[in-house]
Amino acid sequence: MSVDLEPGVIRKLDEVVVNRIAAGEIIQRPANALKELLENSLDAQSSHIQVQVKAGGLKLLQIQDNGTGIRREDLAIVCERFTTSKLARFEDLAQIATFGFRGEALASISHVAHLSIQTKTAKEKCGYKATYADGKLQGHPKPCAGNQGTIICIEDLFYNMPQRRQALRSPAEEFQRLSDVLARYAVHNPRVGFTLRKQGEAQPALRTPVSSSRSENIRIIYGSAISKELLEFSHRDEVFKFEANCLITQVNYSAKKSHMLLFINQRLVESPALKTAVDSVYATYLPRGHHPFIYMSLTLPPQNLDVNVHPTKHEVHFLYQDEIVERLKQQVEARLLGSNSTRTFYKQLRLPGAPNLDETQSGDKTQRIYPKEMVRTDANEQKLDKFLAPLTKTDSGVSSSSSQEALPLPEESFRVTAAKKSREVRLSSVLDMRQRVERQCSVQLRSTLKNLVFVGCVDERRALFQHETHLYLCNTRSFSEELFYQRLIYQFQNCSEITMNPPLPVKELLMLSLDSEAAGWTSEDGDKTDLSVSAAEILLKKAPIMREYFGLRISEEGQLESLPSLIPQHRPNVAHLPVYMLRLATEVDWEQEARCFETFCRETARFYSQIVWGEGSAAGHPRWTIEHVLFPAFKKYLLPPPRLKDQIYELTNLPTLYKVFERC
Repeated sequence: MSVDLEPGVIRKLDEVVVNRIAAGEIIQRPANALKELLENSLDAQSSHIQVQVKAGGLKLLQIQDNGTGIRREDLAIVCERFTTSKLARFEDLAQIATFGFRGEALASISHVAHLSIQTKTAKEKCGYKATYADGKLQGHPKPCAGNQGTIICIEDLFYNMPQRRQALRSPAEEFQRLSDVLARYAVHNPRVGFTLRKQGEAQPALRTPVSSSRSENIRIIYGSAISKELLEFSHRDEVFKFEANCLITQVNYSAKKSHMLLFINQRLVESPALKTAVDSVYATYLPRGHHPFIYMSLTLPPQNLDVNVHPTKHEVHFLYQDEIVERLKQQVEARLLGSNSTRTFYKQLRLPGAPNLDETQSGDKTQRIYPKEMVRTDANEQKLDKFLAPLTKTDSGVSSSSSQEALPLPEESFRVTAAKKSREVRLSSVLDMRQRVERQCSVQLRSTLKNLVFVGCVDERRALFQHETHLYLCNTRSFSEELFYQRLIYQFQNCSEITMNPPLPVKELLMLSLDSEAAGWTSEDGDKTDLSVSAAEILLKKAPIMREYFGLRISEEGQLESLPSLIPQHRPNVAHLPVYMLRLATEVDWEQEARCFETFCRETARFYSQIVWGEGSAAGHPRWTIEHVLFPAFKKYLLPPPRLKDQIYELTNLPTLYKVFERC
């Protein structure tokens, strides 16, 4: 049976309905109204702002300031939609420097509350008071006495929207939201004095003095426990054109409630990506479920910021968001690394006759730590080598030959000479390489490396280490290559030198390399002697660059006199030196500056990361070098990029092993 389906009639909504829908998007609760009016007062250059509240802002929300006031001529349209003194053309959004610009705040409030405005400018002899309903002025402004500034009174918020009113929290919770908004603006605007008072109470709930400081306002509002642990720093980035001023708590402080105050171009906003990034850094230091106190103020070029993406303006979009978040995360991590040495721990003395702590907590099952969750923290415990390497007889008894704690004897042909004077690097290509390394650093992987416990070597390429309750196998050569690459970048122009005694002839080294299988020489490539002479000429021509920037010296007579020293107690494997010299001549792009430095560092890092396995090798004891030189350098210097995650493999973990044992 067919049924005739009639289409609905499309009607134009009444203007009152449209305005109330728009008002509900902007004014969602009393705290939104307070935020809008606080920003208007700050735009009016106020030095003191007083807020009075009744019933959490639902019965009364009054904001009084001593700013410039509103002209009498403007009172007629001040509550109409899209009336503003801050914007004339759409293109002005690209340069907007004030809080308000759309002209919707007062209009929205007038559609959902009873609104009155009392104002006086400096030029007028008296003030004027006006009342509004649904965006329209009721009657004419009436003259009245008053001081310079504006008093905006909002009564019976959402009186005509009972569903919205019923959905709000209790007056106490709404007042707490109002207090939180005012506190954030008080911290960010220390030159302005703020006062929050409940109607009928003599003492204010919150008060900050005029011309204070951010740290002082934090102490007044949030307490001395936070203020005494604050760490202040600023960062200016020329690449992404932003400036950051931050106050963050050191690792001694933590709380279960998260406090992050974020302002971008003076606007109070939220950024889940930035909050997640900062929390991931603090997760290394703070107990699970605990959070820091963070204040951040970012200043970006106005043309890079889009402020018109959310009705309440609590969200903004800006260019290079991911890169800026990553850069800020690195800055926070760098500051926390320096503050970690100041951590304070407290202990309680047990009175005579008092039971042991373990006895008093034995009944609390939630605090119990199971064996599968216990982490070995003593790095001096037995290593893998003790179970794999043969034991040798020494004067002091039986020991493992491959786990000696004494330093290997240095080769007589190597002598390290420190750089004479530290020089500032100003080449943009090198600075860009450093910034790329820092931007790509994986915080999670860096945290793992900083807290690892070395277990043992498998071979020249692989080693085992423990992190918490997990056992990992890592590609030592890949990590070493990235480490040496980064050390060359950060020691650019300031490399210590490993002096070759006696110097080695470059042409003979090149001939040796052409005779090796690694060079891949064929008869089609030409005569080996001609090739070695040609390669030697390239190296002699580029010798000043290598000497000036990297500490690799080749004399005018073609003698290799020194190599760069990148980490203490490390010597490159001279068995691979001939191939390294050949690759410097053939694989380095000597024509373009940035490519030259990049390819030279990569080739050098590849050479330095090669280890000859076997005791008594030319490079010293490889097991000792990996454990006592390379792995400590990983923990101290390496900023691992995400691609190194593919070079780590989790072999097992304690919870998994316990499950296997339980089945057995």
